[in-house]
Amino acid sequence: MPPAVADQPGDVWDQRIAGGLAFLRRRLAGDYEVDEFGFDPELTEAVFHPPLRRLYRDWFRTEVTGLENVPADGAGLVVGNHSGTVALDALILSTALHHEHPAHRYLRLLAADLVFRMPVISELARKTGGTVACNPDAERLLRTGELVGVFPEGFKGIGKLYAERYKLQRFGRGGFVSAALRTGTPIIPVAIVGGEEIYPMLADLKPLARLLKLPYFPVTPTFPWLGPLGMVPLPSKWLIEFCPPIPTAHLVDSADDPLVVFNLADQVRETIQQTLHELLERRPDPFGP
Repeated sequence: MPPAVADQPGDVWDQRIAGGLAFLRRRLAGDYEVDEFGFDPELTEAVFHPPLRRLYRDWFRTEVTGLENVPADGAGLVVGNHSGTVALDALILSTALHHEHPAHRYLRLLAADLVFRMPVISELARKTGGTVACNPDAERLLRTGELVGVFPEGFKGIGKLYAERYKLQRFGRGGFVSAALRTGTPIIPVAIVGGEEIYPMLADLKPLARLLKLPYFPVTPTFPWLGPLGMVPLPSKWLIEFCPPIPTAHLVDSADDPLVVFNLADQVRETIQQTLHELLERRPDPFGP
């Protein structure tokens, strides 16, 4: 048999164009599936992940460790620190899991009510697998074997000043722990270094935030001074580490015990905080290679 001929550049572009046209035909014909939460895996993979992968790989130069702590299948509750003025850390974490994990798992993010009150943003969040951060939705996803992501600091985490970078805020009432306990799902703490430097928040204009009904109104070195250009994130170096999972199957009967919930939430918080310190020692220069 004659040797196989390698694809030429024109062949590659022909394949891409053919694939793009096939994708458009399926979308226009409605030949695609979404789940009960509105998650559209095909749209997420074809449209949203490619630019996020470029941001994750080339702009932030992200390094990921501890992926062996994330199960290849079955439920898991991934709990991370929140930062960055704009919640890019949630998107980068989702990209890291899908791009780097051997099973290419999707992370179903739990988001604040505000996200689902915003036109366009709400629809994008649903299409990419997000849902409201409430226990009923979290438990439904976990019972179906999904990997669920939650950031218990909420707006307190992403809206803190740069002077408080990498200092974890309060974890609320530990609702994420109750969801894990009721479903017997392992909790996987994850520490994310890099998000604090993308939009260093120097001040919070609280009167303007109240006027616009926002949790905060940030002032950074580039925003609002540079207008839309101020939304370009600074190219900080990111490190993400998934910590060993914390089992909960033996605590299913304690889901409503405040002491058990508090202690487990505190254990998760301390694990993330300690890991952040270790990652910061590994990354002395926020904008290094």
